[in-house]
Formats: sequence, C-alpha cells, structure tokens
Amino acid sequence: MSEIMAVLKRQKRSGNRSVLPGFGVGMGVTVFYMSLIVLVPMSALLLNQTGLTWEKFWSVAADPRVLASYRVSLTTAALAALADTVLGLLLAWVLVRYDFPGKKLWDALIDLPFALPTAVAGVALTAIYSANGWIGSLLEPLGIKAAFSPLGITLALMFIGIPFVVRTVQPVLEDAERDTEEAAATLGAG
Repeated sequence: MSEIMAVLKRQKRSGNRSVLPGFGVGMGVTVFYMSLIVLVPMSALLLNQTGLTWEKFWSVAADPRVLASYRVSLTTAALAALADTVLGLLLAWVLVRYDFPGKKLWDALIDLPFALPTAVAGVALTAIYSANGWIGSLLEPLGIKAAFSPLGITLALMFIGIPFVVRTVQPVLEDAERDTEEAAATLGAG
C-alpha cells in the first residue's frame, strides 16, 4: 500500500504525467477515426435527404415494398425474441441445474454466435438451410422452404440472439439458492 502511495506522490511531483504514455494521442486518433466512420455517412444521408419534402419522404416510407419489409422485419424479430426467451431460459436452467455428459461442449457451443461475425453466420445458415444444404435438403421434400424466407430469417435471428439470453440468465440462476426453490415447492409453487 505504501508503494502505491509513493508512486502517486511521485506522479504529483512530476506534473501529473499519465500512467499510460501516448494515451492522449491514441485516444485522439481513435475518436477522429470513429467520427469519420460515423459522421461522413450521416452527413451524406443528411445532404441527400435535404431535397426531400415531407410528402416525398412519406410516399417513400409508405411504399408497399417498404411496408412489406417492415412487416417481415418486425414479425421475424418478435418471433425470434419470443423463441429465444423460452429456449434461452430452458438452456440456462439445464446448464446450471443439471450435470450431464457433454455439458462443457454445449456451454461452449452457446458462445459460437459471439465468435462468428454476423455475415459469416448468415452465409453459413443460408448454405445449411438452402435446398441442397444439410437441413434444407430434408425440409424441401416436406414443402418447407427455410432459406430466403421469413422462417430462415427467424432462425438466423434466433441463432444470433440465443447466447444473449443464456449468458444473461445463467448467473442469476447460479446465484439463486436451491433452498428457496425447495421451500417454494413445499408451499405449493409450481
């Protein structure tokens, strides 16, 4: 503890130099680069849209194709969120409460969407669910088209979203005491 205090006193005497040399320059370059990434496209959008009147904007936003894309996006996202909630809670519960062979493998597989870039996951899922893919070839004779359909979009969103649910719920379930659950069960809780 006294060594830390001595270092802090030396820093005060030396004119409050930063502990991380070059932090200011590095932060400045990072902020400049990130502002270019965000500000240039946003300013291009703003300049492009200044010529639009409200009537023109509304006609573009209310176009039937645009409305169809809104409908597909919102319904697939809602279905995926609902399915992820149910399946994520179930997966987290099983991983926390039960021991079984391959538990560590399943626990690692849940993190797979975190490791894959979203575009790579989309391409892989499209290949798997296409008519000549592993799963798509089984679904196609049944008349189920998964790739390039709302079903495929929902499955892709579920794949990307499930780790967020499991990794959020898992620590809560680990901290919950089993005595409380047993007491609730003896009092009639399901």
